[in-house]
Amino acid sequence: MVLVFFLLLQAFFTTPLKLPEMTDKQAVVNTSAGQFVIDLKPELAPNHVGYVMKLAREGAYNGTTFHRLVKHGIIQGGDPLSKDPAKVKAYGTGGLGRLEAEFSSEPATRGAVAAVLQPGKADSAGSQFFVCVTDQPPLTGKYTIFGRVSEGMDVVTRISETPVSPEGLALERIEIVSVTIRDTPPPEPEPFSTETVEQLAQYRAVLETSAGPITLAFRPEKAPEHVRNFLRLAGAGVFDGMAFHRVVKGFAVQTGSLDSRGPLSEKQQKLVRMLQPEFNDIKHSRGIVSMARGDDPASASTSFFLVTAEAPSLDGKYTAFGSVIDGLPALEAIEASPVNGEAPVARIELKSVRIVKGPGA
Repeated sequence: MVLVFFLLLQAFFTTPLKLPEMTDKQAVVNTSAGQFVIDLKPELAPNHVGYVMKLAREGAYNGTTFHRLVKHGIIQGGDPLSKDPAKVKAYGTGGLGRLEAEFSSEPATRGAVAAVLQPGKADSAGSQFFVCVTDQPPLTGKYTIFGRVSEGMDVVTRISETPVSPEGLALERIEIVSVTIRDTPPPEPEPFSTETVEQLAQYRAVLETSAGPITLAFRPEKAPEHVRNFLRLAGAGVFDGMAFHRVVKGFAVQTGSLDSRGPLSEKQQKLVRMLQPEFNDIKHSRGIVSMARGDDPASASTSFFLVTAEAPSLDGKYTAFGSVIDGLPALEAIEASPVNGEAPVARIELKSVRIVKGPGA
C-alpha cells in the first residue's frame, strides 16, 4: 500500500481540460515590477497549459519570485520555495517533476515562455517557467514552450536588469503578486483608424515647445494616412520629450526624431512604422507641416518639419499633411535659435503634443 501511494505521488499531471477549454486563453502575470500577459498555446503543450491554468486558479504562483535572471537573456520564476526568503539557497529546486515533456519546433525567440527542467531530465517540468527576453536559438526543441508574451515585454526586460549574485540569483525580490487566467480579448482597432476624412479634419494638434505653443490643423483629404499616423503617435505620447534637432534658417525646422527622446514603451514602439508616400499638390510654403524621409520615398516615420519660407523644391517630393494655424511667433523663435551648422546650440524642447477638437467639431 505504501508503494502504491508513493507511485501515485510520482504520477505525471494530465490535464482534464479539453483543447477548446484552453484555447484563446491568457495568463495575466501581475508582478511587483509591473504586468505582462502570456498568450497560452495549448496546441503546443496541452498538459503544460492545463497545469499553469490549474496553479494560477489555485493561487499557487502568488508570492513566488523571479529568482534567476540573465540580463537581456531570460527570467525564471514560479518556484514555490521562493515564497520563503529564508530558503534562498534552495530557490530553483522546488515545484518540479510533475510534467512529461511536450517539445515542439516552436522557436525560443523573444517572448517565448517555457517550462524549467531539472538538469538532464526531459520529463521533469512543473510550476517553474522562464521567459526569453531575447532570441535564444540553442533552447529551441529542448524545453517545452507553452506560451508567448503578447504584452509587457518592457516589464520582462526590466526584470532581467535586476542586479544578481555571481550565481545569477536576483538580489532583489521581484514577486509574482498574482497570475489570472482570462479569455483573450478581441483586438482593439488602432486609434484614429476608423475616422472619416471629415472627422480627421476636425482635429488640431497643440505642440507645446520651449519657445511657446504651436497649433496645427490637418489636411486629411490630401494625405489621410499621414494624418492618422501623426494623430496616433501624438495621442500615444511618442513625440513628448523630443527636440527640434534641425534648424535651417529661411527653410524649415525639424523635429520628431526618436534619437532625441528617451526609449519608447512597448505600446509606443508598435505604432512606429514606415509610411507609403502621399505626395500631393499642397505647396511647401511658410507654416506647412510635412513629413521628413530618407532617400526612399516610403521611409517617412516619425520625423516631420515645419516650413518657414517658400520651398518649391520640396513640392511633390515630400508629403505635406497640415499647417500652422496659431503660434507663428514660436515657430519664428525656433528658427532664430543659434545653430552649429543645422544643429541648435541649445536644446529646443518639444515638451508634448496635445490632440484637441477644432472649433465647431
